[in-house]
Amino acid sequence: MTANLLQLNIADGVARITFNNPPVNVMSGSLMRALKHLLHELSGNKEVQVIVFDSANPDFFIAHVDINILDEQEILDELQQSAPEGLNLFQAIGEMIRAQPQVTIVKLKGIARGGGAEFVAAADLSFAALESGKLSQCEALMGIIPGGGATQYLSEKMTRGRVLEVILGADLFDAATAADYGWINRAIPGAAVDTFVDRLAAHIAALPAGVIAAAKKVLSPVRNIEGFKSENEGWQSLVFQPRTAEIMTKAMQNGAQTVAGELKIEELLRSI
Repeated sequence: MTANLLQLNIADGVARITFNNPPVNVMSGSLMRALKHLLHELSGNKEVQVIVFDSANPDFFIAHVDINILDEQEILDELQQSAPEGLNLFQAIGEMIRAQPQVTIVKLKGIARGGGAEFVAAADLSFAALESGKLSQCEALMGIIPGGGATQYLSEKMTRGRVLEVILGADLFDAATAADYGWINRAIPGAAVDTFVDRLAAHIAALPAGVIAAAKKVLSPVRNIEGFKSENEGWQSLVFQPRTAEIMTKAMQNGAQTVAGELKIEELLRSI
């Protein structure tokens, strides 16, 4: 794996992928490329029936897309060139997860914001630690809207009013509220979340041949190309505005992408 950004363990039909991009697991271009290569490799592995995603960092699942991601322009160009027609490179990550032949499960023990929250929404199943699992689409505080599929994924899971609350309210949601809204499957006491997810993954992996494929085919996700196009156009209309650049610069100067800053990033961004 690139710079050990992803840790992989495979046993009994279950692949466990652990994000490890210190200090706060930002979604960098390098991480996206490593994830793309790994998922492509696993897609052809007939022995793997379930993929569980978790984090080596107890505080953060994926903090958000790296604010400095434009420093990896060569990687971004590579990812965009290989993205399916009609999708930007960030949307392509979510759709790659949704197209994976295995059942994908997120084990959320820390915070997932922005692109990290979109990752959670793209997975087949997601379970959060009641005390520490948290989600936020905080892009509005940066002067933009989500651009990696959130408008589409959340619209499949929630009412329009709740999606607007998530995106425009830009608050950090606790696991219990996220479960109530349909953002995740359920919130589980932290002491039990490992046992629950491991048991579920093992049971799914042990199903007779063909059951998973049939279920995923019957319940295949809908890709609304016009919806993704509208999301991308809305995001692009904002992301290169001077005010957005100003917010990003000041955020970095005031502690964004450090552990202390990211634990209260909504507060930090509202103060700019």
